[in-house]
Amino acid sequence: NCTTKEERTKTAEIIRPILRGRDIRKYGYEWAELWLIATFPSRHYNIDEYPSIKQYLLSYGIERLEQTGKVHNIDGEKIKSRKKTNNKWFETQDSISYWDEFSKPKIVYPNMTKFLPFVYDTSGVVTNQKCFIITGKHLGYLTAFLNSSLFKYCFADRFPELQGKTRELSKIFMGEIPILEVNDSDEYIINRLMLDIQIEYSVDKAKRIDKFIFDLYHLSSEEQAHIGFIDYGEK
Repeated sequence: NCTTKEERTKTAEIIRPILRGRDIRKYGYEWAELWLIATFPSRHYNIDEYPSIKQYLLSYGIERLEQTGKVHNIDGEKIKSRKKTNNKWFETQDSISYWDEFSKPKIVYPNMTKFLPFVYDTSGVVTNQKCFIITGKHLGYLTAFLNSSLFKYCFADRFPELQGKTRELSKIFMGEIPILEVNDSDEYIINRLMLDIQIEYSVDKAKRIDKFIFDLYHLSSEEQAHIGFIDYGEK
């Protein structure tokens, strides 16, 4: 427990909600109330400035947390430390040099999924290794396009299929997907539609976005009817 307001403020900066791939939904996520003590090595934290976190971590035993790869014998019990790295005992194993990307507006999606869900996030939530994130420009439009029936129809089969009809959304394949550039007026509309459906999802809202994207790509009524509304049951 933090003993001062200053310590509480500092501590809150590094205890972050974390999402797993399984938590991601189409235009949303179901947070499992999991938290990450985000002591990324690239941030060069001094653990003594966070006494409550230090005490909490040490309650698990420093032998478990140190990153030496050694096996310790504690009261007759063999305890293996984390794999050997150059990081400090209280730090995460990976350096996470891109840590600041989590604080930016971003799209989050799972690396393996049956449903191809994408969600726009501005909360600063972090993710585990089962997710990818996209930062940059035009994120609202991209979120809508990636969740659309047109995207699923055109590109779902590009992703390698694994066991149980799960697909691997590899970064290399995502980077090859061509996306139509839109003007400011159309982007404003699609952003509003995307933000609205993220507040409360409905099939009608998803179909409205589909229709807007169909029209952006100048699909005929016959082509739109042929594609239809593709729903993988993720909602």
